[in-house]
Amino acid sequence: MDLRAGELRKQGKRIKLQDQPFQVLSALLQRPGDMVSRQELRSSAERTGEKETAATYRAVSAFREALFGNSAVARQGTTDAHKGSSGRDLDYAIALASAYAGSAKNTQTLADDLGKRFPEDTIVQFNYLPALRAKLAVLKGNPLEALHSLEAAAPYGLGLPAIGFYNWPNLYPVYVRGEAYLSAHQGREAAVEFQKILDHRGIVLNEPIGALAHLQLARAYSLQGNTARARAAYQDFLTLWKDADSDIPILKQAKAEYAKLR
Repeated sequence: MDLRAGELRKQGKRIKLQDQPFQVLSALLQRPGDMVSRQELRSSAERTGEKETAATYRAVSAFREALFGNSAVARQGTTDAHKGSSGRDLDYAIALASAYAGSAKNTQTLADDLGKRFPEDTIVQFNYLPALRAKLAVLKGNPLEALHSLEAAAPYGLGLPAIGFYNWPNLYPVYVRGEAYLSAHQGREAAVEFQKILDHRGIVLNEPIGALAHLQLARAYSLQGNTARARAAYQDFLTLWKDADSDIPILKQAKAEYAKLR
């Protein structure tokens, strides 16, 4: 492995890697057997001058905070990520984090900009933008509009937009569609979407929606009046997160919802 050239050699052949996967592999090789956090990868990217890579780590961290209900932390993270750097995947992460943090105006601005800058980009037009527009519609209380926005993404729902890097954008159109069905009080349809996520762990890997889908599935079963299945799904989520920090907003909310079923 040539750190300066960003290349691997396999049986004498050179394999050129993109910057972001190379940063991850380099960090892992330098600390064999150790766990390397996203924050450490971000710091490594900053030290080596990979501004967009470092900013993307910040944006994805902010997105996770937003998913977990830490909106103030997420908004600060998106602000930090947006300083001095821009890029397709980076801007999508910032926009999605903004949406889940409730910042509709910022999300709309970023979505419009992505559409203008990448009019012929398949991933942007059939994955990123449908998810952003749908989440905006859900925020505005219009789940039917959200479902309409996601029609463009439906044929590519199990696609891998992040195959060149790590997996964080995978299946988010599916997740947002499930949320839209919940907002429309269509529990059966919502359950189908969240079950897709649980059935495709090889695509989701360690993304938060792999755990959060259990919680959303519980909510979908509750809408259907299926208390037994709802209780089981809540238990699955709470078991997965049994060692999580107790003050995480979405965990507190899940515990409160589960308590009402008992």
